[in-house]
Order: sequence, then structure tokens, then C-alpha cells
Amino acid sequence: MLRRLSARLAWLELWLAALLAVFVTLLILLNILTRYFGAALFWVDELAIYAMVWMTFLGASAALHHRNAVSITLLVERVPERIKRLILKCVDILVFAFALAMLWLCWRWFLPLDLARAGFDAEAFQGATFNFIYAEPTTTLGMPKFLFWLVIWLFSLGATLHSAMHLLTKGQPE
Repeated sequence: MLRRLSARLAWLELWLAALLAVFVTLLILLNILTRYFGAALFWVDELAIYAMVWMTFLGASAALHHRNAVSITLLVERVPERIKRLILKCVDILVFAFALAMLWLCWRWFLPLDLARAGFDAEAFQGATFNFIYAEPTTTLGMPKFLFWLVIWLFSLGATLHSAMHLLTKGQPE
């Protein structure tokens, strides 16, 4: 079941990443056209950057499921199969620890319980925690930055699921 859930999430992550890649391309084309005609839309640059960041985080999470993230295999390719499996299991443990650390850091950064205690009032939250995450707007879009930073939560949750699947199951994902 964990393997199936991980596979479905990885499929969704790759599908969204592909959609965002198309969106980035269209934004860049729009930017080229508007600059050519002397009517540049400066928010397009910022939105393209955020879309690319989301695409990267979603793709990185899916890569963990498929075990095709960038890696150095010089050592792993030259050791006996038993040691290779041990090394890969150690890597799985490290990735899982990293994903849990990312979840913990997201929790410390976003402080969702403190926000709820403040009645979801950003000013009351800021006064109680001196955390201004929910008040900082984007430069040209004027939207709260935390909306774009939510991808780090998604990445952390996906990485935790994918690495847990590798730890708890044998062999390659489906």
C-alpha cells in the first residue's frame, strides 16, 4: 500500500512539474513579447521564477521515489552486491532523516499551531512569535510569499513518504 501511495504521489508530482514547465515556457514567451512591444510586465519574471521553483521541488520529490536523483555511483558500482545494498539502505536512512528534518524545519518556520492560537490573525501571530512569514508580500505580484513557500511542505511530505517506502519495502519502486 505504501508503495502504491508513493507511486501515485510521484505520478502527480511529475504531472504537476510538467504542467509548470509548460507554464514557465508560456510566461517566458509572454515576457519576450511584452518586452519587444515596449510594455514589459514585470510580475511575469517573478511568477516564472516561483513556478520554476515549484517545478524543481516537485520533480526532486518524484525523483526520490524513482531513485533517479543525481548521485555519484563511483563506489557503489565497484563493490559486491551485498555491500551495495547496505550502502543504498544507508542512503535511504539519510534521505529519510533529511526529509524528517525538513518537516521539522517547516513546522518551526510556519508555526501552524501558533497561527491557529492567534485565531489565524497574522498581526496577532507576529506580535506573539516575532515571525513575519505570513506578512511578507512578493515583490511584484503583491501576494503573500508563504503561499509560494508551501512547496517546501509538499516536498518534505513527499520526500518523507518516498524515503519511508524505500526503507520499508525491498527492491525498486513500481
